[in-house]
Amino acid sequence: MPRPSPRVTVLGLNYPPEHTGISPYTGAMARGLVRRGHPTRVVTTHPHYPNWRVTPGYGQWSRREHLDGVHVHRVKHYVPARPVGMRRLLSEVSYGARLQTTRWHSPDAIVAVSPALISSTLATLRAKTLNRSTPLVVWVQDLYSLGLTETGQGGGTVLRIMRTLEGWLLRNADRVVVIHDRFATRVHEDFGVPRERIEVVRNWTHLPPSPVIDVAAARRELGWGDETVILHAGNMGVKQGLDNVVSAAELAASRGDKVRFVLLGGGSDRARLERLGRGIPTLQFLDALDDAGFAAALGSADVLLVNEKAGVSEMAVPSKLTSYFSTGRPVLAATDPTGITADEVRAADAGVVVAAGHPANLLDAALALGADPDRCARLGANGRRYRETVLDEEAAIDQFSAMIMRLCGHGSVDESPHEPTEVPTSHEARSTV
Repeated sequence: MPRPSPRVTVLGLNYPPEHTGISPYTGAMARGLVRRGHPTRVVTTHPHYPNWRVTPGYGQWSRREHLDGVHVHRVKHYVPARPVGMRRLLSEVSYGARLQTTRWHSPDAIVAVSPALISSTLATLRAKTLNRSTPLVVWVQDLYSLGLTETGQGGGTVLRIMRTLEGWLLRNADRVVVIHDRFATRVHEDFGVPRERIEVVRNWTHLPPSPVIDVAAARRELGWGDETVILHAGNMGVKQGLDNVVSAAELAASRGDKVRFVLLGGGSDRARLERLGRGIPTLQFLDALDDAGFAAALGSADVLLVNEKAGVSEMAVPSKLTSYFSTGRPVLAATDPTGITADEVRAADAGVVVAAGHPANLLDAALALGADPDRCARLGANGRRYRETVLDEEAAIDQFSAMIMRLCGHGSVDESPHEPTEVPTSHEARSTV
């Protein structure tokens, strides 16, 4: 008689209905593991990102939901209005503290999603104390200490402490899953994790296949005319360095260039950026959209923008790239030309790279793309092909599931795509106070 599939508990700060950042990947992975027969539980927080406000209707001390076959336990934690410095640290500590007292239901494997580093470290302390025989997987979406260095948010003692914690966390994992080969190199060389304990599982697009978009209608609804529209979608935080985009829009207005820079989404830096860009006619801010509206916006823009703060090079692969590649639109990356984001755009042959922090270069590259529709079509088609081959969701979840099976002693498993099993789709939720 075949052994039952391992039970998995996922510990992560972010989970759907949050629709940006890490949340869509954690949600898709949990649902995918259920489809492959793994009873899966998630211990997470109430939705609050990227606006750093708890979504109305949430916020109870404890709330249990059953979402697409996944048992989701939400715990209340501290959500700062301005997630910087000590406030951000306390937010993670409060979630980590809740993990110490919340039932994990005797899993066969534990998956800690990092960041957040502090809560993942606290979870690992508990796992190594109370679940010593249970395999622990740390799924690395961003390298925390590298992020502090590259964004200039940490230095001296703080950076040394965070680097020590991150190294301890990664070395104590039975498996470290990273989202890019360059992450694997950094985890091995910077933190001393043996290569055989590192696995690369690529991220994917979290958007469903979009219907045919009426581009003209979508542009009218969004207030776009026949100008070249350069759209940046997603979080507006320190890492994105979006002052560069505001300056490019200001320069375009002063030169009379027929362009529109659009910043779509929310984040801790949006209010400041809106103040900075007030009165610039070539700059537009849009609030977050639902999946259909988001897909329509991406598919109707002329150029899709990744902008990173000067100095950001290795800390993360922007999650927006996986969605961008699905659209058939060209990507413009204002980033370190030697960094991981530039590598990904070049690997897909899906866009153009310019150096971060140079508004004139950003504007000129955008205008050049807007003036060459044939090149845009070719780059967009390349991105879509890359997404359909290299960044396939089912292949990634198959790989993750197979790794868990091996860690739990199930030996060699078939890593080909699985037929999905029937799972409950109830969205009923109950709350306890």
